[in-house]
Amino acid sequence: MSDNNFYSETTEAPKTSFDVSLRPPVFSEFVGQTKVKDLIILRVEAAKMRGDVLDHLLLCGPPGLGKTTLANIVASTVGSQIHTTSGPQIEKAGDLAGILTNLQEGDVLFIDEIHRLHPTIEEYLYPAMEDYKLDIIIDAGPNARSIQLNLPKFTLVGATTRAGMLTAPLRSRFGMINRLDYYPAHELATIIKRSAGLLEIPISEDGADEIAGRSRGTPRIANRILKFVRDYTQVRANGSIDRPIADAAMELQDIDTDGLDDMDKRILESLVFKFDGGPVGVDSLAVACGEDASTIEDMYEPYLIMQGYLKRTPRGRVAMPLAYHKFGAPLPVRAPEDIQTDLL
Repeated sequence: MSDNNFYSETTEAPKTSFDVSLRPPVFSEFVGQTKVKDLIILRVEAAKMRGDVLDHLLLCGPPGLGKTTLANIVASTVGSQIHTTSGPQIEKAGDLAGILTNLQEGDVLFIDEIHRLHPTIEEYLYPAMEDYKLDIIIDAGPNARSIQLNLPKFTLVGATTRAGMLTAPLRSRFGMINRLDYYPAHELATIIKRSAGLLEIPISEDGADEIAGRSRGTPRIANRILKFVRDYTQVRANGSIDRPIADAAMELQDIDTDGLDDMDKRILESLVFKFDGGPVGVDSLAVACGEDASTIEDMYEPYLIMQGYLKRTPRGRVAMPLAYHKFGAPLPVRAPEDIQTDLL
């Protein structure tokens, strides 16, 4: 293959730690999530035209799709500083007060995993989001008294992988609520070529397409695989990534052509061969696979369900025909009442 088919310098070399992390620093370099991006750009431009602070923003969606990246881009676009924390880190009201009182006018406060905030902390956050005031109770018992602190106008950007766990009062205080979806393969290929340029890795079109097709619709996974393929090609090949090299590297990692890894296949094999296709409870499935039940629910099941390999029913997990075709197994013969129940 000629050198013209390889991408070795698709963008400038990284200059800051933010660039080295492969995160795009501006909206123009952020690939995908077009509708969400356009809505945020519109609100940012409107706020800048008014000389006002951007409304609070909630970003929902599976991990690795760009919520943290968008929060950093928003802060950079409005020309303010970003302060980053996460729900579990804010354990008491004093922690929240310390964060909020250090904000400047127009700053962005990014709270990752915001659904894990303690309910008491949420109560303190409500007036801060609505009125930019913070009511702090000091002392206890008869000596207890409330002090109200005025806060500068700021923008809260919350990120969550479980929007359903947010309380209604907190959700209603966000002026913008946007959900990020999985990326199609052609957008992932563009992201991979950009990352390869930052890492100074020559990569062909078909090499980027091969990695994109096995990245489960997630840029974080795509970049992780790219870094492994880079190491593989440096040690066992000529330093350039094409389709055969990418295929060999991902085969070494047990990532098949459908993007399923070893645990994905173990889950499906257990469901098909050990439980006759189900239905089976997630706890029993976890024991059979040697994995934690919550890990299966959060990390593996969403992609397997989205791709049509299994489904959740009131009676448990059920293997879909695609799972049987995956392993060349015959479809089970079920009683009509079982089929009817599993379809509920």
